[in-house]
Formats: sequence, structure tokens, C-alpha cells
Amino acid sequence: MNKQTQFDGLEVGFDIPALPGMDEGDIQTPCLVLDLDALERNIRKMGDYAKAHGMRHRVHGKMHKSVDVAKLQERLGGAVGVCCQKVSEAEVFARGGIKDVLVSNQVRDPAKIDRLARMPKLGARTIVCVDDLANVADLSAAAVKHGTTIECLVEIDCGAGRCGVTTTAAVVEIAKAIDAAPGLKFSGIQAYQGAMQHMDSYDDRKAKIDIAVAQVKDAVDALKAEGLDCDIVGGGGTGSYYFESTSGVYNELQCGSYAFMDADYGRILDKDGKRIDQGEWENALFILTSVMSHAKPQKAIVDAGLKAQSVDSGLPVVFGRTDVKYVKCSDEHGVVEDMQGVLKVGDKLKLVPGHCDPTCNVHDWYVGVRGGKVEVVWPVSARGKAY
Repeated sequence: MNKQTQFDGLEVGFDIPALPGMDEGDIQTPCLVLDLDALERNIRKMGDYAKAHGMRHRVHGKMHKSVDVAKLQERLGGAVGVCCQKVSEAEVFARGGIKDVLVSNQVRDPAKIDRLARMPKLGARTIVCVDDLANVADLSAAAVKHGTTIECLVEIDCGAGRCGVTTTAAVVEIAKAIDAAPGLKFSGIQAYQGAMQHMDSYDDRKAKIDIAVAQVKDAVDALKAEGLDCDIVGGGGTGSYYFESTSGVYNELQCGSYAFMDADYGRILDKDGKRIDQGEWENALFILTSVMSHAKPQKAIVDAGLKAQSVDSGLPVVFGRTDVKYVKCSDEHGVVEDMQGVLKVGDKLKLVPGHCDPTCNVHDWYVGVRGGKVEVVWPVSARGKAY
């Protein structure tokens, strides 16, 4: 009798875009395809970098929303765990076997706080960000109610202009309240400079992070003077990790997009003025799409439109080709400029999405390909977990 698998009863083209063992050419479109070789090289490279610089790497689960990818990052890249943005998203990773989970965001709704307080019972170290004294009492009450411990990071607004306190005095005040609260543990600082991650210029990014580093160092020193040590000083993204890792202040990176590499991140420049998708990182994530119409001589229509991707950071780029260009999209159609008429109906193109995070969130599956064959099919485990 055949061993039952997670794919039993799933029909290709209706439930799922492909099955392991299929030829790459038979994958149903539009769907997300992972180049497993490129993905694994990216993961190993970041893991080696973090280790060489004495840093921990907590991968950003909001990027891929996949337990399988997170476990690959732990296995190949030495990742210590994940950070997430929502409690439901974090719970998916905890239920999936990730043992160290940070909600790198504020949790204020009572029902969400209650779920957060139950997460340690799933076997996961549970950490959350705090930027308001009033939040401390609510988190403490929930942890006491469930007999668990919630670890807390005080979040500093170091330039993103979103959540987080802006003064060292506020950091110390909240940290002392956390340290004194039953069921809570003060574990450090969250200081992610998100506003500069996509600035093209390396020097411009460095100028922004230098300000953040000074701000964080002041807070760490002030906390130490109060007898409060930071197990975690976390931050760093794909556009800045080399700054945080040499700062002498941060000890944990939170890079996400490096693993997949989208078109928007790919455009930023390294210290030598070279695009980071042309040497530093490889494109590993693609939207696979098929030509469905070529009734107009210089215009091919593909099946990946707005419902297959997010275009908040720009249109996708056709991978590996300069003879055709993705120029427009509507709900179900993409328009590819084909001035030389090189495409025909049925041809498939690999598109590099403009922004990987929200693009991944509109798909159910990743199709992992190696050597022209489908090797794995992974669910987008936390898709839609926005609570």
C-alpha cells in the first residue's frame, strides 16, 4: 500500500500547482517557484556571515510565511528562530516546531494578548515588543493567568517612524516596569531601521544607521547602569545587516528578503556601487507565468496579473531576458512588451516580483525546483494570518 502523503486527494491545477517529481515544464501557472539551489546558497551565505561576525540571525517569517523555509534557514543557515509581525502568524511557526519566536510588533488587543500568553505552551520561547507602559500590565496579567513567561523587548523608533519610543528615558522606564512585572522577562531592545532599507545609496543607508546605532548604544548603556542587561539587541535587514553586525552594539540580525531577493531590493547598491542582486544575493523566488494570448503582434498577454502579486514596489521584472518586458497588469492579465515577436502562446516566463512579502501572501504554495524537476512543494503556512 502506498504511504499516505500530505498531497493525497489534491489535484494539480485545482488544489495545487504541481507535485514532487513532475517536470518543471508541467507546473501550472501562475504560481510561486523557488530555485532551490539559489535559495540554499543565499541561506548558507547569510548564515556564514552571521557566524563570522559573532551575530545571531533571527529570520523574518513575515517575508515567506513558511515553516518549511524557516526550518531550512535553521538547518542550513544556523538561524536561531523567527520574528513575525502578528500573533496568529507567530503561532503558525510555533505550532510548526520553531522553538524561538519573536513578535517584532506591539500586541494590544486583549484576545491577542491571551493567545500570545498561551504560545509558550506550544514549546516556543515567546518574545514581544513593547513601547507603552500600559501594555506591560496587560501582558503580565495574561502570562500569570496561563502560568507562562512572556519575554519583552522595548522597541526604539530609530528612524522608521512607526512604533517605538524615541528617548532613552522611556526605554529605561518601560524596561524597569517589565523587569518588575510577574510573568514577564526583560530581554532587550528591538531597533529596526526600516525606513532606510531600500535607499539605493550605500552611503545614505550608512548615514541613517549610524544615527540609529548611537541611539541604541545610549539605551544599552543606560539600561546597564540600572542593572538591566540585554540578551537581545535586534534589528538589521537585507539592506543594512553589514552595518548592525559591525556596530559593536547589535547582536541579532533580522534579515528576511535576502533569501528570496525581489526586484525592489535588488536595485539597491553595495559599497562598490553594484546592485545587490548581481553578486551579493541571487534571485531565488519567481512568479511562473504563461503566455495566454498573442493576438497583438508586439504584445503578449500572460496569466499573472494583480491577483498573483503585489506591485506596491513596482512591476515585476522578467528574469534572464532583455528582449521582453512586463509593462502593465490588471486583475488577471499581465502585459508583456514583445517588440520582436519572440514569444508564443504557451511559453513560460519567470518574473521577479517587485516586493516578495505581500506577493508570497497571495499564494498557497511554493514549488521548489532543481535540475528541471519539482523537488518539493511547500505550503505558504501562515498565508492570511494577519490577526
